[in-house]
Amino acid sequence: MENQVLVVTSNDIPGYEVTEVFGEVFGLLTRSRNIFSNIGAGLQSVVGGEISAYTKLLSDSRIQATERMKQAAAEKGANAVIAMRFDTSEIGNTMNEVTAYGTAVKIQPQRK
Repeated sequence: MENQVLVVTSNDIPGYEVTEVFGEVFGLLTRSRNIFSNIGAGLQSVVGGEISAYTKLLSDSRIQATERMKQAAAEKGANAVIAMRFDTSEIGNTMNEVTAYGTAVKIQPQRK
């Protein structure tokens, strides 16, 4: 079931007003790289260019972290997350941590 939570990086949403603020929410994902990706990336780094295995890993991680953040927002009663950001770090040489975070809010269309 997909969360019906709008996520934006801006502090407001044109055409909508914030009616309630629930506070910070985040989605966290820590993922291990496999040995084959590490070997392939090492070889790729010798010749240069994009390391597609890592690009896919980070892209998938951001998507999953965002979905977890949206779930956390929905559990608080929010229907939107404003000021969303990503944070990422490396743990050792084999794991990446990706966090999606923002402010969970309830929005409604502005009255005219």
